[in-house]
Amino acid sequence: MDTQLQNEGVLYVVGTPIGNLGDMSTRAIEILMEVDYIAAEDTRHTQKLLNHFSINTPMTSYHEHNEQTKGQQLLQKLQMGQSIALVSDAGLPGISDPGEVLVRLATEHAITVLTIPGPNAAVTALVSSGLPTQPFLFVGFLPRHKKDRKIELQNWKLSPATLIFYEAPHRIVAMLSDLCEVVGNRRVAISRELTKVHETWVRGRLDDCLHTIKENGVRGEYTIVVEGASKEEIAANSGERSTWWESLSLIQHVDTYIAQGNDKKSAIQAAAKDRAIPKREVYNHYHQS
Repeated sequence: MDTQLQNEGVLYVVGTPIGNLGDMSTRAIEILMEVDYIAAEDTRHTQKLLNHFSINTPMTSYHEHNEQTKGQQLLQKLQMGQSIALVSDAGLPGISDPGEVLVRLATEHAITVLTIPGPNAAVTALVSSGLPTQPFLFVGFLPRHKKDRKIELQNWKLSPATLIFYEAPHRIVAMLSDLCEVVGNRRVAISRELTKVHETWVRGRLDDCLHTIKENGVRGEYTIVVEGASKEEIAANSGERSTWWESLSLIQHVDTYIAQGNDKKSAIQAAAKDRAIPKREVYNHYHQS
């Protein structure tokens, strides 16, 4: 039994396999057995994992559609001294899933949060990509609509860091097409079904990889690793970084920063700085819309 379980009101962020069940850690199994509840993104999916390791701990659902109401319920349990393990469908919770919201809620209320490290698709793909591993920038899933997706890609176009994206099979072709159009025909490493029996890789230039994926068909979840902007590219477009927002309305400008993970106050400050206008002007315009 983990000694931390003797503490009251602990939220455990538990990493689970991204495909191969052999990657489940001994400590993760012990924690899932000992906590009072398991909060799972998809209880049906997690039940298969629990059955495999003979774990009988009560489980409750926690996902993007109930994160507000269920988050408060879980917080109450933690405040009453109960321990909860947070798991996602695969990998480390909090990365491209609603676990981030529960962790923030717990820390805001002085609840102890402990992470049980485990597999992560982004880092797994990065170290296998053959592209520079430092620095890297995890972007995750891009917006679903083409216009929004291109705006988001413009934000990272001139970053020198290796970029990491996630994408679903039904959007991978459109996403790679937009990626090539916005950042250029860079080197990429695209993985599918990491750690599973049918793990596959496509490496090379974006246009060649896109052609290969179209030929072979799309299936499974994808992780895309893209080389960062070169010094020459950054120098040639040195004025572009400060004007990416010119085609956006003031509201869209603020919303873009919010979509990147900034809170509303920080987003308003950033937009005001970009446009060299008073923060109050941005605030009033945003809240009057």
